[in-house]
Amino acid sequence: MRTFTARDPRTGVHDWRGQALDPAEVAEVATRLRAAQAAWEGRGAASRLEVLRAFGQSLRRHAEAISAALEADTGRRRIARLEIDSVVASIEAWARVVAADAEPQWVQGRGLPSVRHTAAWKAYPLVGVVSPWNFPLLLGMIDAVPALLAGCAVLVKPSEVTPRFIAPVMAAVAEVPDLAAVFAIVPGDGATGQAVVDVADCVCFTGSVATGRKVAVQAAGRLIPAYLELGGKDPLIVLEGADLEAATDAALRGSVLSTGQACQSIERIYVDRPIHDAFLTRLVEKAEAARLNWPDITAGEIGPIIFDRQTDILAAQIADAKAKGARVLTGGEIETHGGGRWLRPTVLSGVTPDMAVMRDETFGPLLPVVAFDRVDEAVALANDGEYGLSGAVFAATLEEAEAVGRRLEAGAISLNDAALTSIFYEAAKQGFKASGLGPSRMGEDGYRRFLRRQALIANTARPLPLAAFSEEGST
Repeated sequence: MRTFTARDPRTGVHDWRGQALDPAEVAEVATRLRAAQAAWEGRGAASRLEVLRAFGQSLRRHAEAISAALEADTGRRRIARLEIDSVVASIEAWARVVAADAEPQWVQGRGLPSVRHTAAWKAYPLVGVVSPWNFPLLLGMIDAVPALLAGCAVLVKPSEVTPRFIAPVMAAVAEVPDLAAVFAIVPGDGATGQAVVDVADCVCFTGSVATGRKVAVQAAGRLIPAYLELGGKDPLIVLEGADLEAATDAALRGSVLSTGQACQSIERIYVDRPIHDAFLTRLVEKAEAARLNWPDITAGEIGPIIFDRQTDILAAQIADAKAKGARVLTGGEIETHGGGRWLRPTVLSGVTPDMAVMRDETFGPLLPVVAFDRVDEAVALANDGEYGLSGAVFAATLEEAEAVGRRLEAGAISLNDAALTSIFYEAAKQGFKASGLGPSRMGEDGYRRFLRRQALIANTARPLPLAAFSEEGST
């Protein structure tokens, strides 16, 4: 094992120490989970659901300890509690998807009427999940819960940046022995994550494009599927006629909720020129009213920067924008409070497409605003770049917003709102371009991606003899 530490983002102190599993230890865990998987799959979806419901109840019993660990990991209190609530609620949400899944029927063949076929679904024996630091519990369980319900065993390796929650969650798992046999969360670093990919039959990864490419290559070398949810540079287009109060509310929330540390955050804002100045003025006013949750964690809306290296990225994007002529209208300075690092909502004007803040993922509360003259121009700007995770359009009517939204090259488009995928989980979507790989996490696809389709083909007549394919009589 290798020792690693974790930093409290509110204090800046590395006050947690743990052991990273090495490849041999990961393999041992994988072997244990695999040994129980066949029986887990064999018990059927209804029985597995009851076990997961028991796990949800156990999470509730351990909620205080889990929430405290998530708070220490992320510097947030309310969102930490919401992570637990979201995981418990997701169990019933996935139950509805499974209940609506129709039993395959036998179908008579068209070319050979004596042959009929049906489908069977076989779970991947072991699913490996490598999850990020911004929502430590939720973004691991968003893959683990449907995989477990599908009949897979699951091994989760969270980010080494936010590992404290592992122990209290595994204490909750231990209270449900049937689940503990097929589910584990293990601490570790990048090498531990690579080991998980090496032992899994299917891998789910959430994180940066750069690391996602490495995971995809490693999985391809083993000929296993890799389902990747990667970075974004989500645009918001605001058309003339839009409700400016609603649009600025959504723009701010969509950009700075969780201090912008979310893949679906709005990171570029394009505003129709006739309303640009009014929009910008109101956005700045609302941004200036947002408060840090320091020193009181129970007050304010803006938490600390969780990952200290992210601070350098934010500072570099601001410096690059200023050097190239952008103006900082509010915010713009990394602040230190209690040893933690903070950034207030930062509204930028005069930005241009060559600036890093307009091209590279930010993952922080920066709001660059650009005026446009034609809708075609706005669409072209929004579609420019390597990302295609999600986006948003505000207009006078939903019909007008929809017409523009359908032109955007992104997997999920919020209409007359922003970043709806952070609070609404029922709509299936995929990441476009470099923002993802594989089927949707949501809806029926989010469950079915953990099942391999098997064809059962039955002949109701006498099998053809070899003589039926004799060369005699051919010309």
